[in-house]
Amino acid sequence: MSAASDYSDLRRLGRPLLTTAEATAVWQTTRRTAGRRLETLAEAGLVRHLRRGLWALDPEVAPFAIAPFLTAPFPAYVSFWSALSRHQMIEQIPRQVSVASLDRTKRIETTLGDFEIHHLAPELFGGYAGTEHEGYVASPEKALFDSVYVRAASGAKAYFPELSFPEGFDDRKVEEWVGRISAPRLRTLVSRRLGEVVSVAV
Repeated sequence: MSAASDYSDLRRLGRPLLTTAEATAVWQTTRRTAGRRLETLAEAGLVRHLRRGLWALDPEVAPFAIAPFLTAPFPAYVSFWSALSRHQMIEQIPRQVSVASLDRTKRIETTLGDFEIHHLAPELFGGYAGTEHEGYVASPEKALFDSVYVRAASGAKAYFPELSFPEGFDDRKVEEWVGRISAPRLRTLVSRRLGEVVSVAV
């Protein structure tokens, strides 16, 4: 089989990323052989190795697009300071990609950079948009809520130097997410800290 043929077989899956196990199934071969064929495709510049067992079918894959694949089978979306930066609400560019997921909190290293996975309860998971190929990103309102919530839940306080709100930012959407926090004490704390953040925003 040629590299071009191998690559064509994988592209038929219609997904930006795949695992070595999936390539094994597509090619109907052994996992070891599939790994070698994927390495050949990587050397040819057709795919990119992201981490053990995970490959991007586009070497220039968008970093935000790989988040759900790092937490599979749990869903995920980019949020927190990474999403705030994407929405130009903060000037700093985070060194790692911050991700909200139903998966456990953990740190994952990839060839595209480090990803910080933050666990959210099911009732607080949502408020994002996007596509599988470009990635899923929290709305401005949800990114702000997530950032304040995770810090408050851990006993810390979130700081946002020179925070600014984009046109159309809706405070009511933030309040709706606050209302979903099940613990009364934490709900009050998050509400208060969000109020403090909003009051000093540019």
